[in-house]
Amino acid sequence: MYSFLCSKKFYFTFLSLFFSAVLFAQTGTIKGAVKTSDGRPAEFVTIGLAGATKGTTVNQKGNYQLKNISPGNYTLTASFIGLITQKKEVELKAGETVTVDFVLSENNEQLQEVVVKGAKTNKFANKKSELVARMPLANLENPQVYSVVTRELLQEQVATNISQATGNITGAAPNTYPAGGFAITSRGFITGINARNGMETVASRSGLDIGNVERIEVLKGPSGTLFGANISSFGGVVNVVTKRPYDTFGGAASYTLGSYGLNRISADVNTPLNSERTALVRINTAVNRQNSFLTSGHNNTVLIAPSLSYQVSDRLTLSADLEYFNTDQTRIMYTRVTPASGITGADQIPLAYNKSLYLDDANALTSSNKLFLEGKYRISDNWTATTLFSFASENVKQSYQYYPTWISPTRVARNVVLYGPMFNNYTNFQENVNGEFKTGAIKHKVLIGLSYRYYNGNFYSTSTPANRFIDTVDVSKTPNPVAVSKANVDGYFLKYGTLAPFGISDQFTTSAYATDVISLNERLFAMLSLRFDHYRYKGYTSPSVSSPYTQNSVAPKLGLVYQVVKDQVSLFGNYMSGFQNIAPAQQPDGTLFVLKPIFANQTEGGVKTEAFEKKVNLTLSYYYTDIANATRTDSRGFTSQDGRQVSKGVDAELIANPLPGLNILMGYAYNNNKILKTTNPALEGNMAAAAPARIANWWASYRFRQALKNVGIGFGGNYVSRAFLTADNTYSLPHYTILNAAVFYDQPKWRFDFKVNNITKQKYWDLAGSAQPLANIAANLTIKF
Repeated sequence: MYSFLCSKKFYFTFLSLFFSAVLFAQTGTIKGAVKTSDGRPAEFVTIGLAGATKGTTVNQKGNYQLKNISPGNYTLTASFIGLITQKKEVELKAGETVTVDFVLSENNEQLQEVVVKGAKTNKFANKKSELVARMPLANLENPQVYSVVTRELLQEQVATNISQATGNITGAAPNTYPAGGFAITSRGFITGINARNGMETVASRSGLDIGNVERIEVLKGPSGTLFGANISSFGGVVNVVTKRPYDTFGGAASYTLGSYGLNRISADVNTPLNSERTALVRINTAVNRQNSFLTSGHNNTVLIAPSLSYQVSDRLTLSADLEYFNTDQTRIMYTRVTPASGITGADQIPLAYNKSLYLDDANALTSSNKLFLEGKYRISDNWTATTLFSFASENVKQSYQYYPTWISPTRVARNVVLYGPMFNNYTNFQENVNGEFKTGAIKHKVLIGLSYRYYNGNFYSTSTPANRFIDTVDVSKTPNPVAVSKANVDGYFLKYGTLAPFGISDQFTTSAYATDVISLNERLFAMLSLRFDHYRYKGYTSPSVSSPYTQNSVAPKLGLVYQVVKDQVSLFGNYMSGFQNIAPAQQPDGTLFVLKPIFANQTEGGVKTEAFEKKVNLTLSYYYTDIANATRTDSRGFTSQDGRQVSKGVDAELIANPLPGLNILMGYAYNNNKILKTTNPALEGNMAAAAPARIANWWASYRFRQALKNVGIGFGGNYVSRAFLTADNTYSLPHYTILNAAVFYDQPKWRFDFKVNNITKQKYWDLAGSAQPLANIAANLTIKF
């Protein structure tokens, strides 16, 4: 990797992007500040440019910028619902930057009143994104269903970890990996957090901190056409959008104090680096310290995430995004049961709810390093080329993982597996070209993309032969057993353990994909997408198959949207596919069975609304996902590819602003994910593992307008129905309802938030069977500058 970064090819690519832009400085920029009559920033005001079909929104610092504007005379407008629109004439020359400022006649208090009344107050409903479809496509034009968790929602809920954040996603339930990562269940499938600004990231063993998260976008359903098999699952894609630099000085410093020894300090600092404001830098950092609610355990992390943006010219912008994340954490207890135990549910474990069987000195030490580079070049007014590079490395010094197994109704056997040292490296290149053109009266929005992925890694693990356990404890005789320490574990490994290497052969994926969104008229849109993947597995050796082993996949995506009420109500339907590359299977008779990629094919239809000046944002859909060529092994040990699994259900999401100051988010999902044909006939007809049938989430907040001005309150929760830990459906995770409440006081220079989680002290387990905290609080003070 390092030799590549130092290679001539790498530097030539980026230097050519820098210098080529000098030849094309044929456009200009309009920027400025918008303030109220009392000198305060006028956030939310819309800046429009008549004749150029371009516009933007004033940011929280009161600034705006319109780039890549062709020379000419324009009328610039500053407008907001309920305010008198202001207009100014501007003349723009090639290569020129013109500053146009506005001062609204209203003061800040009057503007806030208008904000409360206007459509912009539906602050949980901002679904504008160029990453969901890899092109600028409005929600009502997109035939795919997706949810967005905004920064305003994260702030109101005093979210300090990714699990709290994803609780706002319709149809999502949390799942913590024993290895330290985090995932959600979406439409009955485990979906990891594998995308960061649309590029592959990694968090399976190091986790993720939300200190650099601007918003979270979750695409529903198999999304392999645009994102490939390595980012998407059959349930969808979780894409984390990070904070980006802006062109004024500003930021915030925050301190959070809470239950179980929570102490969290974070900072967000942004500043221009030159007077022209073409070079910008932003640094986000967070230090988190917290103990577990269990009798032992901790989660201590450090995040450092700088990002840099440089506008080389009006056509070319370069950006770099770095992230370092260090974790010292105690892993969860992944409970297992035997038939002899007679235990059929997590709530039947005969151990105190908050009891840990292991001390927290047998911990995990991990780190991740991530580098993202982007060069965006505007070829013309209608065409843009984006070059992307990413490198993500996850390193594990040690990871003690706990697997207590109940072998009788009262006896538990304690086992530990030690992973590490290990590393995983992911290198990605991507080239995307976006454009718009017409064929007669038909408009086209086009994406053409190429990508290349290289993955390599290795790891060591230490375990005991024949699954031997460190010890067994009878809780009927010892109801409060002494927790196993790191010294106990290491001593046992010295006597019985074996350090085993596990080699991971290099994997390469080369892809090409294209999308054409066709506007047949102003209300009817069709999406046509196709992806081709060439997968190469370097280390496979077999007499029947040459190395490297290769596999090809073709994944289509089709969609149709009709706006029943233009820009307010859309009917949509889609056909989407996702896939997983798999290696050949060695059969008992010595032959080799070459497998095809496993495909999930989804059909879906529904309705989307952004009605009443976007005060009501509704998505309602029904989907049917069929996996018809899953692998299975028969009683003789032979592998075949005729397994089948079907996931079907309903998604409903409502984001509304029914009254001034009142914002509501509600989600409900019903899913039926069944195994229809598999290796073990006893499993046929069973529910898939970690796939609850019903999931609901809700949050309502109200900001007072006059009395108690600047004070806000919030209330919400989550419901997850019963699920099963494994596909044999013998060990269940009980249904639960969690209730939370918050209050905040927001001023221009500071903000205070207070949150109570799990008010009713509900005992509950996530979809990995890990017990979750009882009632707990968090208080946050943020200083803005």
